[in-house]
Amino acid sequence: MRLEFPLDNVSSAPQSSAGPLAGILVLDMSRILAGPTATQLLGDLGADIIKIERAGVGDDTRRWGPPFVQDHEGKDTAESAYYLAANRNKRSLALDLSTAEGQEICRLIAAKADFAIENFKVGGAARMGLDYASLSAINPRLIYASITGFGQTGPLASRAGYDFMAQGRGGIMSVTGERDDKGGTPQKVGVGIADVMTGMYATVALLAALEARHQTGRGQYIDLSLFDCQLAWLVNQGTSHLMTGETPTRLGNGHPTIVPYNAFEASDGMFILAIGNDGQFAKFCAAAGEPALAHDPRFQTNRARVENRDAIEAEVNRLTRQKTAAEWSAILDPLGVPTGPINTIAQAFAEPQAEARGARVRQPHPISATGSVDTIGNPIKYSDTKVTYRRPPPMVGEHSREVLREILGFDEARIDALAEAGAVDLGKAEREAVS
Repeated sequence: MRLEFPLDNVSSAPQSSAGPLAGILVLDMSRILAGPTATQLLGDLGADIIKIERAGVGDDTRRWGPPFVQDHEGKDTAESAYYLAANRNKRSLALDLSTAEGQEICRLIAAKADFAIENFKVGGAARMGLDYASLSAINPRLIYASITGFGQTGPLASRAGYDFMAQGRGGIMSVTGERDDKGGTPQKVGVGIADVMTGMYATVALLAALEARHQTGRGQYIDLSLFDCQLAWLVNQGTSHLMTGETPTRLGNGHPTIVPYNAFEASDGMFILAIGNDGQFAKFCAAAGEPALAHDPRFQTNRARVENRDAIEAEVNRLTRQKTAAEWSAILDPLGVPTGPINTIAQAFAEPQAEARGARVRQPHPISATGSVDTIGNPIKYSDTKVTYRRPPPMVGEHSREVLREILGFDEARIDALAEAGAVDLGKAEREAVS
């Protein structure tokens, strides 16, 4: 059955705070990490994000744990750390998109939205009438982004996409990990970086399309894939291959074209020495008590050091083993020679610099035993339009009633009827209150 809801009595979503994207409404039909990364960033910048979740189930990442937020009885909840990482500043509307009513609610939100973003398999959105062609017919100003594993075209378009697969097929694993001659194997990056970078490209694409809409009055379609984005951020390694035809290999922590730029051995463990030019190398050699090393023809220039990588790295390790990492920092920092620790994640967040820059954001949360949850702060620092943290990552369907009432103008009876029919999930808290 098709729901007929007139749009002339519909009010815009209220803005709870200012931000550079205040007034922008986003229909977020994405899940897992790439799309949610983009929409969390848009939400941090002030947009109103309506996160569509599967009724009774929610985003896949809610189950990707432990760890999970613990409730007041010390029990795990359905809120995983993975889910919290990419879903701040959103309102959760839980729908059964297999129903005509659930699909129609999405279309009605799309009629008012500025952005829509989804990561269904190719053809999935069209089968529900939620693809760009369908929604732009309702709202020609809609800017619509599809995120898939391999894009809407090409021989792999129909395949599902996962971060790990994109890292493998896209080449980054071939240059990540220790060298073959040191027993290394290809390694993925320790976080879902293909997903995250696709989310960043999606954000840039959406905002550029918004500027284009200011000029044309029209929205447009954006086709993004994990594979394309993975290739794009191979940067210097990828371009080196395109220039020379040679295949870059793994160098552990080393840099392909700058030496010595690696993790080296101090007397108390490993630390980073990132010498970026000949002047810095000469300063290091003098500080280490062997200034003549900088004049050795094998090491005098960066090109020579790259060609004699193993020899110079052995010499540097011989010198760095004589002092602690902290002692090297005290000596080299005043000279402008880049050096630093290899922190654990706990140590990284405990850095005074991280604290000063707001790396940890604490927000109230209704079911957490501590009354709050922590997420990672947004790195953007505006002078005027501030990043804001208005909402913690929502529970499934937490805002279903609120969104239907405020954005679509539904009355309480209509909302209750949709919930009774199973098209809308009003969230666990409301269900428990009713029972």
